Amino acid sequence: MDVIVIGGGISGVATAYQLRAAGHRVCVVERHATVAQGATYGDGGALLPSPLDVWFGPTFMRQRQPRDSGIVYKPGLNGGVRRFVKQLGALREPDAFAAQYARLRPLIDVSRDTLADIEARLELEFEQKPGILHVVRDPRDWDALQPALDLLRTLDQPYRTLTADECTALEPSVPAEPGFAGGVLLETERTGNCPLFAKLVKQTLDEHGVQFRFGADVAAIRVDNGRAAVELVPPGNGNPAKAREVDVMSADAIVVAAGAGSLALLERLGWRLPLHPVRTHTLTAPVAYEEHAPHLSVVDSIKRISITRTHQRLRIGGGAVLQSLADTAKPLAEPLSEAALALLGQAVHDWVPGAARISAALSWQGMQLLSPDGLPVVGPTPHPRVFVNFGHGPAGWGLACGSAKVVADYLGGNVQHWPADTLAALSAGRFTT
Repeated sequence: MDVIVIGGGISGVATAYQLRAAGHRVCVVERHATVAQGATYGDGGALLPSPLDVWFGPTFMRQRQPRDSGIVYKPGLNGGVRRFVKQLGALREPDAFAAQYARLRPLIDVSRDTLADIEARLELEFEQKPGILHVVRDPRDWDALQPALDLLRTLDQPYRTLTADECTALEPSVPAEPGFAGGVLLETERTGNCPLFAKLVKQTLDEHGVQFRFGADVAAIRVDNGRAAVELVPPGNGNPAKAREVDVMSADAIVVAAGAGSLALLERLGWRLPLHPVRTHTLTAPVAYEEHAPHLSVVDSIKRISITRTHQRLRIGGGAVLQSLADTAKPLAEPLSEAALALLGQAVHDWVPGAARISAALSWQGMQLLSPDGLPVVGPTPHPRVFVNFGHGPAGWGLACGSAKVVADYLGGNVQHWPADTLAALSAGRFTT
């Protein structure tokens, strides 16, 4: 089968890998000059989400002030974004949280196996390392975190709860003063360099006949009973004042894995999905003092800000900005960007002081999609020749690899081994029922 994958981020590259492994002929279309240049480029590092850092649950936006929640929330008078946050807020209730994570868990397990298989087959080295230390400052936040710890225990997922003193003994870069509530060590969970992983997989795909079409925007998707096609234009050629040089490429199936750009493409086909773009930020800073640099990845569990060391640099990821769709479509106002980056800088000061030269840090911002139930959108659409793989949110880029397996199984008619409730929870159709 001929398949076009729209998007050259981690979702698109992982999807191309699984489709090619299943024997399909694949072409990846990407607007940038190479892969991993959009949201994938600024990924914070965690491979898979645990109950402590999915973007829903008992601690997610429990408080609305950025200094407390780690998210710059600016809905203005827009009711849509308020309803979106309210839907996510419903999953703070422990039973709802546990049920939703249970739907995600099979995908996490398959993603773990899929990543291990790719690593073993390709012998990849993408700066991966084990050990994530979640830290919590306020005792009230520690109490709010308990449903997530209960879920870890129920799932038999290895973890250790630590006092503040035990945290500082394990990770000396974390200061004992001022005091904090404690931490949770996930010894077997890993971080890695997501854009490097995507580029390494792309090199293998080059060797196995996968085509890459760079520097091309998908203006539209065409579908009919026989074939599907994409209309390609050069980037920036969407300006109506310019002549549009349209190139049409057809295939047996199309997979939309274009991150935040996916919504507009599907909307032109008449399919509106209630996902919301979220701006996330990263700072990449040189290590200031070797003795202060962390050897574990340190995550502020409440603010969902991660601090990961790779060689002689620290990557600090988080600082999400949640706005109305109208504001999201415009460049981010400088005060909001400054507020988001200040959250990242403050996290370094709080948890690993002296570890990074923040004044020399390179900043990045990009768009990621978050669904109102915290789960990605994976699988078929109303048209039998169009499939999707996006909306994984900021937590755990490895999910895209497991989701790619779901898509490949759908195209091959082989989804019987997937739990029916997981497929339903990931399906785009869940928003219309």
